Amino acid sequence: MEHPLLFDDGDPLVTQVRALALRLPEAVETLNHGRPSWKAGEKGRVFGVLGASMDRTDTLVFKPDPAEAPAWREDPRVFVPKYWGPSGWLAIELDRSTADWSETAELIETSYRQVALRRQLAVLDAVM
Repeated sequence: MEHPLLFDDGDPLVTQVRALALRLPEAVETLNHGRPSWKAGEKGRVFGVLGASMDRTDTLVFKPDPAEAPAWREDPRVFVPKYWGPSGWLAIELDRSTADWSETAELIETSYRQVALRRQLAVLDAVM
């Protein structure tokens, strides 16, 4: 069964998140259940997904640093996404008109750091 696409080609939200995710070492974009997703390497693990659910498309699913997760859960924009939540993942609402892209970049990088290989992290630390 093919999943419907949640975003149109050229969607500004996808474009912005894509730019933040693909700046990370060996990051690749995939399509996962109709959602743009990013992995740490071609065979690596997912570190970000746009669209937590069909009715909450303007959201970013991310894996927080375990020490920061309790604080993120207090943020009213953040929720525990279905399927991902039991593994410690969270999702944040991204307001298209007022999104804080530096905050979003930090979330994406932190999530990447939770799943990336040591060699990928060494490259990231050398360039960031």
